[in-house]
Amino acid sequence: MSPSAAWSSLSGRRLFVVLLVLLVAAGAPVGDAGSAVAPGASGAAATPDRARYDVTLRSDADGGHWTGHQRVSFRNASDRPLREVYLRLWGNGEDGCGTSDAPSPVVVSRVRGGTPDRPTVDCTALRIALPEPLGHGERASVAFDVSLTVPGRNARFGREGDFRFLGNALPVLAVHDAKGWHLDPYVALGESFYALASDFRVRLDHPSALEVPATGRTRTSPGAAGRTVTLSTADRVRDFAWAAGPFRTATDTTPGGVRVRSYWAPDTPAAGVRLNRKDAVAALDRFGREFGRYPYGEIDLVMTGGFGGGMEYPGLVLLGTTEEGGATVHEIAHQWWYGIVGNDQYASPWLDESFAQYANARYYGWETRDCWSDVHWPDDGTALTGSMAYWSQHRGAYHLVYTAGPCALSDLERTLGADTMARLLRQYARDHWYGVSTTAGFKRAAQSLTDQDLGPFWESHRIR
Repeated sequence: MSPSAAWSSLSGRRLFVVLLVLLVAAGAPVGDAGSAVAPGASGAAATPDRARYDVTLRSDADGGHWTGHQRVSFRNASDRPLREVYLRLWGNGEDGCGTSDAPSPVVVSRVRGGTPDRPTVDCTALRIALPEPLGHGERASVAFDVSLTVPGRNARFGREGDFRFLGNALPVLAVHDAKGWHLDPYVALGESFYALASDFRVRLDHPSALEVPATGRTRTSPGAAGRTVTLSTADRVRDFAWAAGPFRTATDTTPGGVRVRSYWAPDTPAAGVRLNRKDAVAALDRFGREFGRYPYGEIDLVMTGGFGGGMEYPGLVLLGTTEEGGATVHEIAHQWWYGIVGNDQYASPWLDESFAQYANARYYGWETRDCWSDVHWPDDGTALTGSMAYWSQHRGAYHLVYTAGPCALSDLERTLGADTMARLLRQYARDHWYGVSTTAGFKRAAQSLTDQDLGPFWESHRIR
């Protein structure tokens, strides 16, 4: 999500002002490598893993309602039998279980391959009991019908005028690790999401008048009369998002070979669209050099004038755009910090938001030596590494992950030295590529590169 707080600083070319406090008040969306093994007891491997989602959906005339089928196959990575899986229906987060007159936006029905319970956690979690225990290394699948109704609000799963946003709309598997099943509640402030890297094959049937940007490498083919099929292939991503509407479009390619597809509403400020496109091209190659080459080949920018801030998804970002552009660089940085290097966004939001904002600050050349003047801790018990459970109870302090977080990482760069910090981030990204990062893991990685005891640093910067 985009930085919404008022940490502003002169870059080399313009004043970049972010409006976190206003967005927070409005409630706007603003481990180890490969195996994603959480340290701890036996059977702690994050599971189910190596999932593949096969999805076929058809939209109505304006892209506001999609129906179809979804199948997800998965492996049990744990050494303990897997007796159940949970689907996270994040699209129900703000509406819960709905009413008889207005049902939940995401409805799953006709489940095959397991026995479903009634949805819980305000209809954002659906338990499916497997017909028999799944042993270590074995695969199984569940399939179901799905109905998605885009809510009327302007949000990551919502709409703005003729444009529809389908972020966190598809049901995805919950994660079980050393802490058990992660069934945290939905938060509109920040993110609740925790998912393992998976493969998606998605077929979207829609009116030809609608452009449909989507996660992954996409191509279109003719459908029935007046309709088009957008086919997307996305490997090793944590979620799948798309949008629909009469967007204007353009395509750029970075010097490093990444295709940038831009989609914008006609009333989006033209200067902002140009600046977002320019920043995306530059940031993708720069972060590729700093953290590791962007692996997905393509990214879509979805821009409107009224969307609040920005929101990141693998290979697709939603951007509120003014004449001065949007939070493009921050959202591009999220392709690495949350996307490629995953984390539990409910338990440790700083691991993606602070890291993305640190990358954003470096890109613009912000002076960070005096950035602590904008940081005010509400009390001695507040930690930068707090969970969304804490920030949800202290909404006015959530901006600290965007302000104190990059300040702390900038201080760590000065403590270790610029070259060592660069080596740390590139090595840490490589070691957790498509995996799951943790605060403890990052602290160990940093300590391994210096003889200086970093214990006092972590304590003074509230990294606990």
